[in-house]
Amino acid sequence: MCSSAKSVGSLVHVFCVNYMSNHLLSLWDFDKQQLYSYIRRALQLKREAREGIRHHQLDGKVIGLIFEKPSTRTRVSFESAMYGLGGQVIYLSGRDTQLARNEPLKDMARVMARYVNAMVVRTFGQEVVEELGRYSTVPVINALTDLFHPCQVLSDIMTVEEVKGEIGKLKIAWVGDGNNMANTWIQAASRLGFELKLACPQGYDPDPGILAAAVKEAVKPITLLRDPVEAVRDVDVINCDVWASMGQEHEQNERVAVFQPYQVNRELLAAAKLSATVLHCLPAHRGEEITDDVLEGAQCCAFDQAENKMHIHKAILEIHILAEG
Repeated sequence: MCSSAKSVGSLVHVFCVNYMSNHLLSLWDFDKQQLYSYIRRALQLKREAREGIRHHQLDGKVIGLIFEKPSTRTRVSFESAMYGLGGQVIYLSGRDTQLARNEPLKDMARVMARYVNAMVVRTFGQEVVEELGRYSTVPVINALTDLFHPCQVLSDIMTVEEVKGEIGKLKIAWVGDGNNMANTWIQAASRLGFELKLACPQGYDPDPGILAAAVKEAVKPITLLRDPVEAVRDVDVINCDVWASMGQEHEQNERVAVFQPYQVNRELLAAAKLSATVLHCLPAHRGEEITDDVLEGAQCCAFDQAENKMHIHKAILEIHILAEG
């Protein structure tokens, strides 16, 4: 057995021991060791790909991408990840599935599980992926809901570990909307043990139940603030996202006015550590949540993040599909 195959086996073992579900619906589905298993494996797969090593671990396997919400990066990175592991992909938009025709989710889950080896789902309600997970006999991977975006935040953490070192020793700031990304960063902070400061305008806070549960579990502070300058002071990483997420386009003008003080620009960056790294999960609205000079600057790792989505997706698909046997 090659070293890569041995590594896969050990990582799959981590997920199987004392673990009853093989779905990835939120980061709270896993403990710290399991979350780091994704990161370690993604970093290894990235190194091997750059060394010209070809992967075939998922030869003969098929995933279904079920996307009610449109996507560029998430779709292409999952497709590239699966093809890069030797597998195949079936893409279904919202209009192509029974979701648009009100078929019960439990029926769809049990049928799709007979056709594919995993379902990667990008939808609106978290309850959709939860219901699919209850009835599916193959892994269900949350590729985004209005509540959580676990795959994206895992790729962000992978980027932080590459650039800054162990995330548990760092201070992270979230600046902007308390959206699905903010909720997921809160989960990550509570589980991985890093300090997190969030700056959100009044009325645009993260989910209060998620925040309360995370603060109770966390070993380091998770703090919700109003002042973005206070939030970024002395931090190692500044993270931001668009002000109006998918489905909120009708609020665009109102949100631009509310969020203007939360723009990640040179003035805000100056309040952080001189070596601070800037993250943005893209797509970016240049001149709104982030200025062009910061996005294009040496401190911003947004395009490394975008690449790392593919590598983390490889790790997720490999671990979950192989755990099914």
